[in-house]
Amino acid sequence: MSLSAGAVRFRPGDRVRVRAAWPPGHVRTPWYIRGHEGVVERLCGLYGNPEQLAYGLSGEPRQPLYRVRFAQHAVWPGYQGPPSDTLDIEIYQHWLEPASHADG
Repeated sequence: MSLSAGAVRFRPGDRVRVRAAWPPGHVRTPWYIRGHEGVVERLCGLYGNPEQLAYGLSGEPRQPLYRVRFAQHAVWPGYQGPPSDTLDIEIYQHWLEPASHADG
């Protein structure tokens, strides 16, 4: 898989926040994760933008897709499982921004 270095904004270990955009429209980003912070676990590759493809558009330019890991207790108020429990979600780059308290 050939990736354009300029297109990829985040690296594994980067802290990110999911945009809290509204109205939702046709998106692949779950509403319950919007506004939450997580850590990039990996870059999955570059893919056509599904929000455009759903409407018969080209999906170009291709978007980086990341697997982002969230602490369960940070996502679900009152979560009673172990503190180490996580939730991994694949999210396109245009839904992510650097976390406000990220280093560097």
